[in-house]
Amino acid sequence: MKWARGLAADGATLTGVIDAEVFHPRVGLGADTSAGDPIPLADIKLLPPVVPGKFIGLWNNFKAAAEKGGHSHPEHPLYFFKSDTSLSGHGATVELPISAGRVVFEGELGIVIGKTCKAASPEEAEQAIFGYTCINDLTSLDILNADPSFPQWTRSKSFDGFGVVGPVIETDLNWHDETVTVRVNGRERQSYPASDMILPPAKIVSLLSQDMTLNPGDLIACGTSLGARPVKAGMEVEVVIEGIGRVSTTLAAPSEI
Repeated sequence: MKWARGLAADGATLTGVIDAEVFHPRVGLGADTSAGDPIPLADIKLLPPVVPGKFIGLWNNFKAAAEKGGHSHPEHPLYFFKSDTSLSGHGATVELPISAGRVVFEGELGIVIGKTCKAASPEEAEQAIFGYTCINDLTSLDILNADPSFPQWTRSKSFDGFGVVGPVIETDLNWHDETVTVRVNGRERQSYPASDMILPPAKIVSLLSQDMTLNPGDLIACGTSLGARPVKAGMEVEVVIEGIGRVSTTLAAPSEI
């Protein structure tokens, strides 16, 4: 089942289910109760499918990338947070601030939490996962490594719009059968199997829940693999996971002040 958020013609923000190019409003994420008449999907502007309380990203969670970088496999997620204002959705235009310098795309599988989860076993964590989405975790390389005494993970990943999420949340996904692909101006630039993850989704959720309570709507980016590279203003970047869909964004030069 594909869940989405969208902006209706009257300006209302709706949450609902997409089926056969029709948007069916619901009273909330995961709810069965209708919140209005069905709307043709063409009349809905898709927004990020969830507004997370916590937007968590992982580093070094794919075997191929770890091997190339000479990194050992982590036993616990190596994670950072992205700001709430980094969130953007399908079709968004994201400005690249001058201060960001070199920016790279990172195509990733995203986990959406469906129920409160604290100190959960992997089995309990599996049940707490609502579904999966596509993420482009844009990152400023220049800021990340600017200060040798302190890698700036949060700052480098928290510019407005740098967390592209969507287009939907898929609740019925065999994630290990999926491939994460990134196309830049239509050209494939990244492609890797989700099954190459070091820590799989249920393990990620279980271990993170030992550190903090995870709440419904929290979002976890599972990390990226080989192929991430710099992008520039004027480029269109789309992350594709066949079982979910594609989320695209256009990069733009900063507005004149």
